[in-house]
Amino acid sequence: MDLCWPLPAFLEHVPAQLASIEEAMSVVLDLVDRNVEEGGGPFAALIVDGQGRVLGAGCNRVLPAACSVLHAEMVAIMSAQARLNSHDLRPWGAHLLSSCEPCAMCLGALPWAGIVDLSYAASAAAAESIGFDEGAKPQPWQRGLQERGIAVHPPLQTARACAQLQAYGRLQRLY
Repeated sequence: MDLCWPLPAFLEHVPAQLASIEEAMSVVLDLVDRNVEEGGGPFAALIVDGQGRVLGAGCNRVLPAACSVLHAEMVAIMSAQARLNSHDLRPWGAHLLSSCEPCAMCLGALPWAGIVDLSYAASAAAAESIGFDEGAKPQPWQRGLQERGIAVHPPLQTARACAQLQAYGRLQRLY
């Protein structure tokens, strides 16, 4: 089972260093489109270091791999950790960019993986509006991450990410 497919071919066309967080989020949302085309879910994630270099990437492979833990953030974390041969991404200043606010499972993984910054596009409510279950999270969940030293940034490119979720919902007849 290839957990990262279609990532290798997709990442060949991504600059090794991204100029800004906005550019990185555009890459994440482009990956959402590609993953849905290839039969995956409407979620993607990217991990960059403090200079914008790509450390890892992931897309939702739950359905193709029949594995409930293969959320985009989890695959991105596994990708970066394998590439860097380290369970702790903190020394690289790991910034996780996700197409959607993390679900309960992915939220729990962030501190353990050594993520130091989080940016996301769509809210959990947007994913739940088309039938996804994001799980029970403490509210406000952002404060819990901040108390653990993880910066949570305001959402980016929300309109595009929400449109992708809505299109996926119509495609899959989720609502």
